[in-house]
Amino acid sequence: MRTALVLSILVILLPAAASGASATSGTWRPLPPAPVVADFGSATSVWTGRELLVFGRDTRTARDPNGNPYSIGAVNVAAAYDVAARRWRRLAPPKGPSNSPGTAAVWTGKQMLVWGSFDYEAYDVASNRWRRLPPAPSARGIVVWTGKEMIGWGGGCCGDAFSSGSAYSLATNRWRLLPRSPLAGNQHPIGAWTGRELVLLVSGLDADGKPAPARLARAAAYDPGKNRWRRLAPPPAVRIGAAAVWDGREILMVGGAAPGGRPTRTAFAFDPGTNRWRSLAPMPSGRSGALTLWTGKSMLVVGGQGGRSPLAYDPRTNRWSVLPRPPLPARLEPTAAWTGRSLIVWGGVPTATWGQYRSAGAEFTSPGSGQH
Repeated sequence: MRTALVLSILVILLPAAASGASATSGTWRPLPPAPVVADFGSATSVWTGRELLVFGRDTRTARDPNGNPYSIGAVNVAAAYDVAARRWRRLAPPKGPSNSPGTAAVWTGKQMLVWGSFDYEAYDVASNRWRRLPPAPSARGIVVWTGKEMIGWGGGCCGDAFSSGSAYSLATNRWRLLPRSPLAGNQHPIGAWTGRELVLLVSGLDADGKPAPARLARAAAYDPGKNRWRRLAPPPAVRIGAAAVWDGREILMVGGAAPGGRPTRTAFAFDPGTNRWRSLAPMPSGRSGALTLWTGKSMLVVGGQGGRSPLAYDPRTNRWSVLPRPPLPARLEPTAAWTGRSLIVWGGVPTATWGQYRSAGAEFTSPGSGQH
C-alpha cells in the first residue's frame, strides 16, 4: 500500500555556541503512515490549531509493454493529521481536474482555501465539506492570507513569467485583480505578509534567465487597504530557490541557487519601515528550494538542496543551530507547518507512484522538552 512521506519534528531550540553554529541534540521516532500519497511538488498544507490538513494530487499509472510506469491521469487527495492523538484520517476530496500541477493553500481560521493551476477549492472543517471556488483571473506564484483575502501574485509556466496578481474575498466569494505592480514578472517570487503589506522579492531574471528591464523593480510591497504598490530598495541578491519569512519586524531571506545551481549560504534581513537591507550570519550549509517557518522566536529552514539537516536561526543573537539529520531520504519542496510545539513536514520526495522511495515518517524530540 502506498503511503505519503511524513516527518514531524518537535523542536526546542538551544542557544548557539560562542562562534559558528551549534548542534541541537535529540532523538527521532517513527510516525504512523498517512492514508494518502501526493505527487512530488503537488502537496500543500495548513495548520488549523489542532490538525495538519494536507491536499495534493496523486498520479495514477499503468505499465507499458516493458514494465515502465506512465501516467493515466491524477486525482485529488486529502487527509488530516491530529498531532495530539498521533492519528491520521482520510478526507473525501473534491473531484477536481484530471491535471493540476501544483497547489497552494491558506488557513482562514475556519476553512482551508486551495488555489491550484486549474483547481479552486474550499474545505470547511466544521461541516467536513468541500465547495468549488470561482476560478482566479490570474496565475499565482506566491499565495498569502491577509485576514480578509487570499492574495496571489506572479507565477507562470513554459517560458512565461507573470507580473499580475489577484485577491479572493471569502466574504463575497469574488475575485478582484490587483493594480499593475512595478515588479519584473517572476515564476517563483518570494516574500511574506507583514500584517499590513505583502512584500515581494524577485530575481530580476525572466523565465529564460535573461535580465528584466532595469526600469522594473526587484522589490515592492502591496497594501490591500490602500490597493496600492510601493517600490522598495532592491535586495543585495535574490536567487532562484531563495526563501523568506516575516519575524514580526523584518523579512528574513535565505539561500537560493548561484549560477550553475550551487546552493548558497547567504542570508539577509529587510526592514519595511526603514526600507533598508542588512546582511545576516551565513547559513551553516547552502540551501536552495527550502521552506522557512517562523516559530515566534526563531526561523526554521527545512528541506531543499544543499543539506538534509534542518537549520534554526535566532535573530536576537544572529546565530544558527543545526538539528540532527532525519533518518529519511533528502527532500525537495516539502510542505510544512509550525504547530506552536512541533514542526511537521509532509511530502517533498518522489513517491511510491514511480517506485522511487518507500514512505516513512519520524518525530524529533529535544532532551528535557517534556512535550509529545
